[in-house]
Amino acid sequence: MTAGPYRLLGRLGAGGQGVVYLGEDDTGDRVAVKMINIDLSDPRARSQFMKEIAAARRVAPFCTAQVLFAEVDGERPYVVSEFIPGPTLHRHVREHGPVVGNALHRLAVGTATALAAIHRSDVVHCDLKPDNVVLGQDGPRVIDFGIARALGITETASSQVMGTTAYMAPERFRNDGVGPPCDVFAWAATIAFAAGGRPPFGNDSLFAVMHRVLHEPPDLPALPPGLDALIRQCLAKEPADRPEAEQVLVRLLRQDDRVTGPLRPDTVLAVGDETAGAPTPNHPLPRPAA
Repeated sequence: MTAGPYRLLGRLGAGGQGVVYLGEDDTGDRVAVKMINIDLSDPRARSQFMKEIAAARRVAPFCTAQVLFAEVDGERPYVVSEFIPGPTLHRHVREHGPVVGNALHRLAVGTATALAAIHRSDVVHCDLKPDNVVLGQDGPRVIDFGIARALGITETASSQVMGTTAYMAPERFRNDGVGPPCDVFAWAATIAFAAGGRPPFGNDSLFAVMHRVLHEPPDLPALPPGLDALIRQCLAKEPADRPEAEQVLVRLLRQDDRVTGPLRPDTVLAVGDETAGAPTPNHPLPRPAA
């Protein structure tokens, strides 16, 4: 089975957006190939999709899995991304329990670094969640950024909800515009899941979760005081009350005793990337099986 020049070696997973395969190019390099479940026959939809994917390809490679290529002119559209060996955050928590200690801090830093890099390129992830964080050998990596946004552009006339309810910001349910504050909310919900093994607004029926997201405070696990305060602010009901992703990253780095000196805007992503991948003696992030 192939997708353009890529040989598909096996299925990695599936979701509402499509099926993801492990692929290999002519040189033997491995990639992740997402076969998209969407009709792009409308030229305007196809053009907008490619515009969003092109923006995603420009995201700086800090704690992210890079978008490499997209094909929309064939019978089945697909998007090719860097393949990151390792379990997803969701799988790791389900199999091994919550992430704690230094590993939780590095996870928070790495995912915030990725989000800041994504937003610097004027891209909105739209579907940040534990399944879209991979725990790689060099630290956590955020995947699938911009793909939900690209698909969402073509779904405006549909009742389909682009995203995962337990990690969606209140404004998503009010049909307000999708922007970076939605990702900040999803980041906080993802870190809360990592620390406690459950989303902060539950994960039962869609309408019950929506009600809690819109009207109730989050149910958070025990967190270090600085991280607890930051998570609560990022889960604010109003987008304007949440910090920007880069502000989140700076606050996290200020909590790390190993980060000293000024954090210049032109180096903060590199510092975040280095901190997220730094080995620590206690509670290390898991390594993928050989």
